[in-house]
Amino acid sequence: MKKIGILGGTFNPPHIGHLWIAEEVRIRKQLDEIWFIPTRTPPHKDTVVLDASHRLRMLHLAIKDNPYFQVNALELEREGKSYTYDTIKELTANFPEADFSFIIGGDMVDYLPKWNRVEELVHMVRFIGVSRPGYTLDTPYPVERLEIHPLDISSTFIRNRLEKGERVRYLLPDGVMNYIKENQIYEYR
Repeated sequence: MKKIGILGGTFNPPHIGHLWIAEEVRIRKQLDEIWFIPTRTPPHKDTVVLDASHRLRMLHLAIKDNPYFQVNALELEREGKSYTYDTIKELTANFPEADFSFIIGGDMVDYLPKWNRVEELVHMVRFIGVSRPGYTLDTPYPVERLEIHPLDISSTFIRNRLEKGERVRYLLPDGVMNYIKENQIYEYR
């Protein structure tokens, strides 16, 4: 069976923190691939999310140099909120030969009790919880803990810096930075 890690999120924008987590989990958990799955409408966020076409293009640019990384746009192809339960159900039906692990940060580990159909979901997929500053990995749910050296970077931090006209070099892959600049996203100046 192919061992595949799933990293979901808005990727608004995708940054080196996402890539760092994906590569660390891939290597340390001996996964064959990491699939980045951008969400259409996150159920736990009320903020406006950048158009999916921009996020999808930036994600392709972010991962293009890593042969173990892929983008899967199945949540962007579905209408409505993006629930992990629906995604895992679809993935396991379409790829029965794959063994999926769902990678979540400490913030999402804390939020697990509020996830849609979490009691069923924990029997469908293995969760790998990655440490994140300010959060514990304590949960009553079966989550494999993985302590990695933190890169305290978030998409919100990057968007805020860009909106203020501040530099974000070295926080984003060059292709993503160039795309943001060329398309004047996040009020890049």
